[in-house]
Amino acid sequence: MSVKESQTDIEVLAKDLPLHCPMPDMSSWNSHPRVFLDVSKTGAAQCPYCGTTYRLKAGEIIKGH
Repeated sequence: MSVKESQTDIEVLAKDLPLHCPMPDMSSWNSHPRVFLDVSKTGAAQCPYCGTTYRLKAGEIIKGH
């Protein structure tokens, strides 16, 4: 995972899936109930609690389980 542009716009890799917010490396002040987010259909998802936007890195391939 890498921070892109700001702390509220995070680029994720296929290896980061399944994706949830907050992520393990987020500051404790940003904690809220864990929510799983689906970026597989549109390439992006926004956390309903903190507003962080997660974007799948261009060219990443999601393999089925």
